[in-house]
Amino acid sequence: MAVLPIRISGDPVLHSPASPVTDFGADLHRLVEDMYETMDLAPGVGLAGPQVGVPLRLFVYSYETDEGEPLRGVAINPELWISPPPVGEADEDTESEGCLSFPGERFPLRRSERALLRAVDLDNRPFEIEAEGWFARIFQHEYDHLDGILYTDRLEYGYTKAVAKITRRSGWGVPGVSWTPGIDHLED
Repeated sequence: MAVLPIRISGDPVLHSPASPVTDFGADLHRLVEDMYETMDLAPGVGLAGPQVGVPLRLFVYSYETDEGEPLRGVAINPELWISPPPVGEADEDTESEGCLSFPGERFPLRRSERALLRAVDLDNRPFEIEAEGWFARIFQHEYDHLDGILYTDRLEYGYTKAVAKITRRSGWGVPGVSWTPGIDHLED
């Protein structure tokens, strides 16, 4: 297994729709194992193919329920249905999220409370998961990556100025910028 560099906002692979996975061979299995290792070391709760420079429609996730049940998996060629998102401003305390491709930052974002994920696993077997709360948020966030959307693209207008300032100050927003968990130290 290997830790993969995570692309930072501005890299073209993050801002373009990903292609369907068609080859379910050993290379895909190795990629998914490397993505788990990278996500865990970052640490994160999800990681999409485009974030590691692979423009394919897949993401890994790791979530623990309120009851302590670990939910970990890979979604390949997913489809996602969501309930209507709540109306109003996002709450900074309960609805802030971050992204490994915009590291060290968190902003409030309204997301749908419920999601239905349909995808296939590493053996190309279909599955379906109904998610609520933060688990639904993880699916929405990672699915957006597959369509070339970062969560910063969805922020309310008032936060876009802060995002632009951070992007300039950090030297992001251009192709080729990445960081590697366990190697690169990022300021929080």
